[in-house]
Amino acid sequence: MYRLGRETNTFTAIGRCPRTGSLGIAVTTSEIATGGRVPSITAGVGAIATQASTDPRLGPLGIKLLELGYPSQRVIAELEQSDPFIENRQLGIIDRWGHTAVRTGSKNRDWAGHKTGAGWITMGNYLVGEQVVEAMASAMNNSSNEELSERLIRSIEAGTAAGGQPNGQRSAAVLVYEKDVYPLVTLRVDDHEKPMSELRRIWDAFCPLMPFYRERPDNPTIGSVHDWAVARGLR
Repeated sequence: MYRLGRETNTFTAIGRCPRTGSLGIAVTTSEIATGGRVPSITAGVGAIATQASTDPRLGPLGIKLLELGYPSQRVIAELEQSDPFIENRQLGIIDRWGHTAVRTGSKNRDWAGHKTGAGWITMGNYLVGEQVVEAMASAMNNSSNEELSERLIRSIEAGTAAGGQPNGQRSAAVLVYEKDVYPLVTLRVDDHEKPMSELRRIWDAFCPLMPFYRERPDNPTIGSVHDWAVARGLR
């Protein structure tokens, strides 16, 4: 059963892989089904997360601006002008070049803030303290050789371990696009007592199968995922 906390706020990691150009977002919050509202990504274009008192329409709008060639900082400026409630929002953007832009509105509930690095953003609001976003940032910095999905999940795991939100978490998600119009990774935990543990379990099961799902669209003779996994000692 879903039990609403005192406040429904969020912490998120956004990243771009410098080797592959993959774009991804991982998010967790005290509200159910956060994966359906926070992330917006288009391969080769950019990634946007919108949270706090989120308006999910801002993500697709920002993606359209990125498609027109606007850099991330310009997109933030345009969204500021278009949204009369911008101070209630928290927005993070990474464009196709890996440039970052992030804005924490003045009406976000404390603690709220963000960190940025080389092609990544960590941000959150209504957290137990700044240490949550700092732990997330350290996880991003210390995992640069990992698969992007792994880096993003580690980041929100680190934020959880650092205390997360005062009212706990209820849902989590990770969304990663490589070069195609569809996401290679789209995993969600929509209503769970320990959403990060469940997201980790699902990711650990899915990760070894990624080569299969990369190949199958261009090679339908590859067979079933079960037989492919058995032949490689994965099942």
